[in-house]
Amino acid sequence: MKRKIDLMVFDLDGTLAETGRDLARSINFMRRKLGLPNLSEEEIKSFVGDGVKELVVRSLGEKGELYDKAIEIFLDHYRSHLLDSTYLHPGVEECLEHFREKRKVVLSNKRQEFVEKIISAFNLQSYFVEIIGGDKCPFMKPNPRLVVPLLEKYSVHPERAVIIGDGINDILLAKRAGMISCAYLNGLTKREKLLDLKADYYCDSLREIKDFFL
Repeated sequence: MKRKIDLMVFDLDGTLAETGRDLARSINFMRRKLGLPNLSEEEIKSFVGDGVKELVVRSLGEKGELYDKAIEIFLDHYRSHLLDSTYLHPGVEECLEHFREKRKVVLSNKRQEFVEKIISAFNLQSYFVEIIGGDKCPFMKPNPRLVVPLLEKYSVHPERAVIIGDGINDILLAKRAGMISCAYLNGLTKREKLLDLKADYYCDSLREIKDFFL
C-alpha cells in the first residue's frame, strides 16, 4: 500500500547525482599541491557527507595543521571542476517528473554555491521549491532542527514528509525528526551501513520511489 506524502526532501551527493569522482579528484589535487600522496577514490568517497570542512579534515589525516591552505586549494579547484565527471543517477528525472506536483526540496551539507551549480547544470531547479546547502542554515544534517522550519513553512506533519538519501546522516535526520526515511543504496555510502540503520524504505533506483508514495 502506497503511503501519502506532502513533502519530499532529497539529498544531492550520491543520491540525485554521482559527484564522488570530481570530489576525489579535487581532494587529490589538493593533496599533491601540499606534497602529499593521492588517496584512493573509494577512501575519499567515504569522507563525504558532513560538509566540506570535514571532507578536507578527514582527507588531511594527521596533517591537520595544513587545513587553512588545503581548504583554499580544494575550493578553488572544485569550483572549476565539479561538473567534469558528475552525472545524474538513473531514474532521477523520471522520479522528479512523476512527483512534479509534490513539494520537493534539495537538502545537502554541501556548500550552497556548489549545490545550486550542479542542480542548474542538469536543469532540475524547476522541480524544487527550495535548494538548501550546508552553509545556508546554522544547522547541518543530521540535526533535526534543520528541517523544522521546512515542516512549519509548508504546514507538513513529519509523518507526511520523506527524506531520500544515500547517506547515514539522511536516515538519522529522518528518524530524529520523525519523518519517513528512504535510503538509496547505490550512492556513496556502503549499502551494508545503510541496511544496518533500518530505514523505512530502501531503493536501488529512484524510479522505485513512485511505487512507495502517493
